[in-house]
Amino acid sequence: MMLVFQGKSKNILTAFIFVGGLFNLSLQVFAFSNVGVQNSDFSSHTKMNSNGNEESTFGSKVDCVHPSTLPGDPSLLFVTNVDLGDKKIEVMKACSKAIEAVTGKPEQWIAVSIRDKEDIIFGGSEDPAALGCVYSLGSISMESNGAMMRSFAEFLEPFGVPADRMYVNFFDMPRANIGWNGRTFAD
Repeated sequence: MMLVFQGKSKNILTAFIFVGGLFNLSLQVFAFSNVGVQNSDFSSHTKMNSNGNEESTFGSKVDCVHPSTLPGDPSLLFVTNVDLGDKKIEVMKACSKAIEAVTGKPEQWIAVSIRDKEDIIFGGSEDPAALGCVYSLGSISMESNGAMMRSFAEFLEPFGVPADRMYVNFFDMPRANIGWNGRTFAD
C-alpha cells in the first residue's frame, strides 16, 4: 500500500507499508521548494538481479547503527519569560544531563542555550511560558522526545513555568544540515 500526502508547503510524505509475516514501515519525507512532483521516481530503491531484471530493495536487510554512536550535536535552544537568576547555569547543566541520559550521546557533544527574561506570549497571555527546540543527528523518537519533555518541564516548574505553557520542537537533522569544525557531518 502506498500513501502520498501533499500539503500547501509542498512537503510530501510517502509511506510504504509492507505486511507479510513482518511489518515494515518506511517513511520518506521530501521537501520541495518551488517545484511540484509530477511523477515519483523510486528507481533508487531497485537493483538488478542475476537475470538482469529490476528487483525491489524494500524489505531488504539494512545495516543499522544506534543513534547514540552517530557524531553530531544534540543542541537545545530554550527561551523563557521568567528570570532563572543564579540557577540558570544549574538548569542548563540539568538539561544537558537529561539529553545525555535519554539520547545516549556523550555530554561533550551536547550544547544548551537558555535565554531567560524574554518577551513571550502563550495563548495570548504573558504568564510564565517557555519555547524550545532540540536538534539532533539521530536519537529523535517519540520515546526520547517524551522523556526529554518531561525533564525540561520538571526543571522549569520551580520557576513557575507550568508544563502546559511550554512547547518544545524536536528535529532529527540530516548530516548535511549540521556544521561543526568548519564543515558539515556529510563532508
